[in-house]
Amino acid sequence: MAKRINVILPEDTIRTIDRLARRGQRSGFIHRAVQHYVATAGPEAVQERLKRAAIRDRDLDLEISHDWLAVDQEQWLQLDMQEKRQRRLAA
Repeated sequence: MAKRINVILPEDTIRTIDRLARRGQRSGFIHRAVQHYVATAGPEAVQERLKRAAIRDRDLDLEISHDWLAVDQEQWLQLDMQEKRQRRLAA
């Protein structure tokens, strides 16, 4: 069921709609545009795109985490050695 509403739009938006929609098809065009926006920019769509990207990039993410793990472990070892030296000097 359709319902008539009044919507105020900027003139340039109306010109764009009139340029893209066939004569007498504004409502259908706006309906499809809103449905497309909801499907591509709504929270569920954004979450789905993030999920697909995470799955797609998992191998790269794992490789990066392994690279940084080595750097992180090295840094922790250096800090541990510094603390041990400081404790020896303080004793």
